[in-house]
Amino acid sequence: MVTIFSKYFLDSLVTKSILLSSNQQMTITNDQHYIDRVLKGDTQAYTFLVNRYKNMVFTLAMRMLRNKEEAEEVSQDAFIKAFSKLSKFKGDAKFSTWLYKVVYNTSLDRLKKMKRNVQVVPMEEVTERQIKTMDNALDQMEQNERSEAVQQCLNFLPSDESALLTLFYFEELSLKEISKITTTSINNLKVKLFRSRKKLAVILQEKIAPEIIESYG
Repeated sequence: MVTIFSKYFLDSLVTKSILLSSNQQMTITNDQHYIDRVLKGDTQAYTFLVNRYKNMVFTLAMRMLRNKEEAEEVSQDAFIKAFSKLSKFKGDAKFSTWLYKVVYNTSLDRLKKMKRNVQVVPMEEVTERQIKTMDNALDQMEQNERSEAVQQCLNFLPSDESALLTLFYFEELSLKEISKITTTSINNLKVKLFRSRKKLAVILQEKIAPEIIESYG
């Protein structure tokens, strides 16, 4: 029987539908409208794209860099790079996916300069009973509270794995989109996401369960 915990965080990797909703299609159309205006010399039109995606860009940068000032600088650098390379955007993918790739690579470059040590999370097994206990606790939490708890635990993962889970679960990007952003094959991406989800389960057990089980378990 699939637990709520599994449903939210450890469910099977299934490629999301490539069919776009009307809202998504409208977003793409609107984005292209402003991109065309920028390429025709209306640089002020870029402000619309910055305002639309600034939170998205900062969230990914923050997830990878774990430092507000660094994330703000990387976000600014990413928007500048995207502006300078806008003529290279061919429209064969969503603008947000293309922009995410710029942010992802800019963050990786910054991490290399910072020479930050990679956190190691043990790949120990989480028993079904332990997952069931966490499941019961998480299921009784409010949605926002549960989301905040998981967001906090993501900070204990290595930056690249935290970014992958953020893109997949919170930004709800498809495997195909994440593959383009990270330049990783879909098969390798599935393996990385599986391992990252396993690590997240370990962290949830260690960091969250002791605090919430007393109240919700």
